[in-house]
Amino acid sequence: MRLKGIRRSRNVEVRRGSGGGRGRAGGLGLVGVLAVLAIGYFTGIDVTPLLTGGGGGAPVQSRPVSAQDDGATQFVSQVLATTEDVWAQVFEQQLGGPYTPPQLVVFSGVTRSACGGASGATGPFYCPADQKAYLDTEFFDLLAQRMGAGGDFAAAYVIAHEVAHHVQNQIGVLGQVNEARQGASRTEANALTVRLELMADCLSGIWAMNVKGLMERGDLEEALNAARKIGDDYLQRQAGQVPQPHTFTHGTSEQRARWFRQGFDTGDVRQCDTFAARTL
Repeated sequence: MRLKGIRRSRNVEVRRGSGGGRGRAGGLGLVGVLAVLAIGYFTGIDVTPLLTGGGGGAPVQSRPVSAQDDGATQFVSQVLATTEDVWAQVFEQQLGGPYTPPQLVVFSGVTRSACGGASGATGPFYCPADQKAYLDTEFFDLLAQRMGAGGDFAAAYVIAHEVAHHVQNQIGVLGQVNEARQGASRTEANALTVRLELMADCLSGIWAMNVKGLMERGDLEEALNAARKIGDDYLQRQAGQVPQPHTFTHGTSEQRARWFRQGFDTGDVRQCDTFAARTL
């Protein structure tokens, strides 16, 4: 992705050492840390205690901010700037209103959000309560090294996906789905969440379509590969499980890649209405 000359967003909040960076995380090396993070991402379990040595153990020692950290923060801020420009234009042209961008919190180790604790173990997420997205940039290492989804555009897709949840929040979809999930069974709530996530993938595709001028050869496949590698069926197989559709919360690899491509090919928010789709 060509980001030279792209402005940096002012909506990035950097938190370093707030609760400690990883270091060796209780004796775990980098490979061990990534393995633990993969467990958390595959299962949806917050594995922070495994990284901090348990509730009664000593906290993980903070690590100094490295040049790699600074580079990742700059990358995040530039990609976020592209989402701001794209969605301001899409809101004006397709939704008839102004777009208010989210804050994106870049942190190392653990931090707090209005939705609870945040750590690399929980993966990137969007919190509607404070309208902020949260990202530990070490997740990019997990994405590349443990999940086989490397490349700068794969990382950019992750950012665009979390911003897409903010778009859903701003147009009212997120609130409606959260309300519907409260009175639903676990299986029904999961099905609603799948549609929400696939819609976010489609909205991410709209972002990608609008930054085609910044894309390099292979970037589209990087994003599609990342979408496939974080499909529920793929992740459950990687965790040694037989895929169980009633437990899915994000959609299959095929669905995630297809809905991203839908947004990329059409650029139309109306074409991302997964809740109106008979089949996903």
